[in-house]
Amino acid sequence: MEEITHIITHTLEHAVADTLYLIPFLFVTYVAMEWLEHASGKRTQEAVQRAGAAGPLVGALLGAVPQCGFSAAASTLYAGRVVTLGTLFAVLLSTSDEMLPIFLAEQVPPLTIVKVVGAKVIIGLCMGFVVDAALRLAQRDKQRLRIHELCERDRCRCAGDCATCADNPELVYEHRDDCAHGCTHEHHAHDHAHDHDHAHGWAGIAKSALVHTVQVTAFIFAITLVLNGVLEVVGEDALARVIGANEALSVLASALVGLIPNCAASVVIAQLYLEGVLGAGAMMAGLLVSAGVGLLVLVRANRHARENLAIIGVLYATGVAWGLIINALGIVF
Repeated sequence: MEEITHIITHTLEHAVADTLYLIPFLFVTYVAMEWLEHASGKRTQEAVQRAGAAGPLVGALLGAVPQCGFSAAASTLYAGRVVTLGTLFAVLLSTSDEMLPIFLAEQVPPLTIVKVVGAKVIIGLCMGFVVDAALRLAQRDKQRLRIHELCERDRCRCAGDCATCADNPELVYEHRDDCAHGCTHEHHAHDHAHDHDHAHGWAGIAKSALVHTVQVTAFIFAITLVLNGVLEVVGEDALARVIGANEALSVLASALVGLIPNCAASVVIAQLYLEGVLGAGAMMAGLLVSAGVGLLVLVRANRHARENLAIIGVLYATGVAWGLIINALGIVF
């Protein structure tokens, strides 16, 4: 009974810790998204698309920061089509999650840490540009903001959730209730929109962002609680035996473990590498796909199941491919 109580307490503590620090990232991200939707227009849309060209570079660099908050933010931004798919891949592949703190705590040589983080950033950057280039060739690069779709789906009553107005920037959206009667032209609504922006703009944006944040946080906490419980029962020793079976299978297994949307995945992979259980290829395969709760946020925010499965599948294949390449070339860190 005492052991069960310990497992439950430990699981709850980790679930709360893994979830709480994400709240500021999620809230700030949703505020930015709501503001973009509120100020949506042709110039805003064009600016977002122009910035998307350099998105993978920025995403890869931000992903190197040792926490999974940026992967959660990137998934949210992609769901609203504020960033490109290539930018999302760059962040997911480069994110360090808990690997860097483990390496620092174990006093891994600084040059080794720089090599590992640098490799993840370069791979994330390259793959991000490749994905965006492939989508352009397929003529699927023209994306429009979908923030209003998130609002309508979650019914958060945000300021700019009229689909008609979002699709037609020349129209102005005054009140949510007006959507039932259609949008009004700009010259009819200019004066009222000016007053509405001051009276309700930021309050509505903050309220909507808060609703989104609470919904996503609750989802993450529930899934993280279950995952932590499973990991507590299974234990790291069992994972070590599965991952370290043989060199070839270890790459596949490590990447599979890395897909677990929990910070514990990167901790296990980093520790097994330092203990000599995993080789450089298997370690890199697991850490490349280990995006923390970023994949959870993607599944919650981007309600396109096939697209999400495709993203996760390509992410896994990328990790495995680079892991096998590193093994074949005999690269060590």
